[in-house]
Amino acid sequence: MTIKKILVVDDSPTERLALSEVLVKSGYQVVTAESGDEAVVKSKTEMPDLILMDVVMPGTNGYQATRTIVRDDATRNIPVIICTSKGLETDKIWGLRQGAYDYMVKPLDHATLLEKIRAMG
Repeated sequence: MTIKKILVVDDSPTERLALSEVLVKSGYQVVTAESGDEAVVKSKTEMPDLILMDVVMPGTNGYQATRTIVRDDATRNIPVIICTSKGLETDKIWGLRQGAYDYMVKPLDHATLLEKIRAMG
């Protein structure tokens, strides 16, 4: 599976912009969402090849959105990498149990993230 289009989900405009810039410079097409609810909708309308999902957001959190996306027949094949400040081992285990492909703790190491994305493609 080639990763071309990435959905970046974060309620922080700064985080969305920083991540988008890194990804665009690396040749990826980026779509953004600022909430879990918007992520669920855009996962269906945009059909990204990968979703980078924050956890702590108002309304539907990243765990809930990930669970919804991976359980839906239309979007179940889209891998989700949770990117969050929640760094406890229990947080990571819970994120992976929701169906996340991988789990990264902020501040993100952009080189490591790009390496993971390349390895997926």
